Amino acid sequence: MEATLTRPSSKILPSLGVILAAGGFLLLGWFAFLWFDPGPAPYQYRLVEEGGIEKFPKLELGAWPDLKLTKQEIHVEGMEEAIAAAYIARRGNSKPVMIGWENHVGEPMIFLDSKLSELSILAPAISKHMPKDAAILAWWDTSRQIQLLTGLDPVFTTQLNEPLIMPMVWKPRMESILKYERDFWGAPPTEDEQRKFQRFADALSSEPKEGVEILRELVGGREGYVVVHIADIYKLGLMRPDSIGVAYKDFPVKGSGDVHGLNAMVKRWEEDNKFTAHTVHGFSQNIMRAYFLTDDKSTKTLLAQMLPMTTSLILDFEPLQMVYKEGGYLVYKIPSAQPSNN
Repeated sequence: MEATLTRPSSKILPSLGVILAAGGFLLLGWFAFLWFDPGPAPYQYRLVEEGGIEKFPKLELGAWPDLKLTKQEIHVEGMEEAIAAAYIARRGNSKPVMIGWENHVGEPMIFLDSKLSELSILAPAISKHMPKDAAILAWWDTSRQIQLLTGLDPVFTTQLNEPLIMPMVWKPRMESILKYERDFWGAPPTEDEQRKFQRFADALSSEPKEGVEILRELVGGREGYVVVHIADIYKLGLMRPDSIGVAYKDFPVKGSGDVHGLNAMVKRWEEDNKFTAHTVHGFSQNIMRAYFLTDDKSTKTLLAQMLPMTTSLILDFEPLQMVYKEGGYLVYKIPSAQPSNN
């Protein structure tokens, strides 16, 4: 599927693509019902399986034998098939954390698809090499995963639900969805954490010099690191559409030998739509998702220059120091502020 976050209407994505992918006129009628009849959250999590790590070998969580895991299917009113599956972990009596998500419809819904094998390599590296008292900044969902798997305390540790990834016709139920999500995960944010996360989004959507100053403000003088993922560009585009324009398209691949064909298709799509840059990420064996920046202004944002876009030089990026990369994840160290000449 494909979608573009255009200014100023980008916050309504995704919409029609879901309808076409998931059931035609019947689903269209269901969406219309939701639009004119606001009520509770239009979907529910349903437990389908639970157990220890041995019951979910494909999640590659062997390094954390004490985790309790569940698989939940996400069902919506009037549809028999689940629209997504969530893999959720917790340790002891701690709050549940989403560690894996699989969308079954053609558009991202609620969360983005993830590749857990990347996280299972990233977390031990952070545990081994990052100072225990370091301040870790990452998108709130990544932050909660890092906290669960490393025992460290990132700046964000609650279920912030920013942005809400949903079709336009769910907008009238936004408050119900927010309440349902916070009740389900049991980790509501404080006003201070919400404010800090908005500042984090401001930093990533600013030009690098200004953005790094905001990052320093957030770590408060501590040794600081930033963990980003390629998919964060999509989430930032939803939150800050006036600062960064983002589009994406999924491309089928036939295997690792199909690299040249994939590159040609992505480049052609970029040229046909007059986009300015792109990067790709494979979240499954058969699908590569390409994220595009829609204009020159977007390429100058801090996050765009931290990611392996075709217009960025991550190894030579001076405002931050890249210290680690695994799959779609990149880890940067925030340099201390230079002393003033005055």
